[in-house]
Amino acid sequence: MKIEISRPDKSSLDKLGVAEWDIWTCAPSKFDWSYSDRETCYILEGKVTVTTETEKVSFGPGDLVVFPKGLACVWEVFEPVRKHYRFG
Repeated sequence: MKIEISRPDKSSLDKLGVAEWDIWTCAPSKFDWSYSDRETCYILEGKVTVTTETEKVSFGPGDLVVFPKGLACVWEVFEPVRKHYRFG
């Protein structure tokens, strides 16, 4: 299971309907997380590193991140995060 990260342009974001997705925020922290469904999120603010058994990825504003269903990981939030997200 691999985390996918891309830097979409505004047109791509509009096609995905990102502006209509819910928003999630999180203060700096470190926590375990597992995904019961696929999540796609677009980072508006913040800096995060996510570590799995096989990879360590960092992302921030402007990144579109896809977490596969069944992924177990540790989130380390270095700067307060604000993101649009959608499951499925």
